[in-house]
Amino acid sequence: MDFAEVIRTTPTCRRYRPDPVPDDVLRRVLDGTRWAPTGGNRQGVRFVAVRDADLRRRLRDLYVPLWEQYAGRATERPGAPLPRLLAEADHMARHLDRIPVLVVVCAQLADLLATDRHLGRLSIVGGASVYPAVQNLLLSARAEGLGTALTTLLCAVEPQVKELLAIPEGVATAALVPLGWPENPFPARLARKPLRDLCFADAWGAPLFP
Repeated sequence: MDFAEVIRTTPTCRRYRPDPVPDDVLRRVLDGTRWAPTGGNRQGVRFVAVRDADLRRRLRDLYVPLWEQYAGRATERPGAPLPRLLAEADHMARHLDRIPVLVVVCAQLADLLATDRHLGRLSIVGGASVYPAVQNLLLSARAEGLGTALTTLLCAVEPQVKELLAIPEGVATAALVPLGWPENPFPARLARKPLRDLCFADAWGAPLFP
């Protein structure tokens, strides 16, 4: 696929067919993650591909209560997600165990450097050594015709997830990415804000492109 087409048509997929993902396809998708940048080239991201049916059910059982809490709060906030989006996300949450592969993204903490940890706000820099690899996962999957969804709710119950999947100490969970064949066609183009709302010249709010 053309690169521009890949990045413009990689949606959050919330409905999947139950068909298994062949090993050779999964290998190619995960191989794409290795080329993402990481701080100091430490390459501290790891992926646990969960295909066992019982483990997928147990991950679903951990995920659903977190989703219900989130959905209940989301409808009360200004700019709440559209009802259709919430309904689709609810469908995914309750059918998580039927998605053929659940990829748990992990990060070795010793390989992360959060240079913003002293700023008195939420630290985000450590994720710079994690989420580029996740984006590579999403894009590599799209190139293979697979759907994905980047979710982070399960990180709230990290101890239970680590125990379930035998994830060692010193390793954090960073995301759960469902992976499978989409039930519906890919969109021709995603809905996104225009460039003028996102990019500025020299100072915040100054138009970059007249």
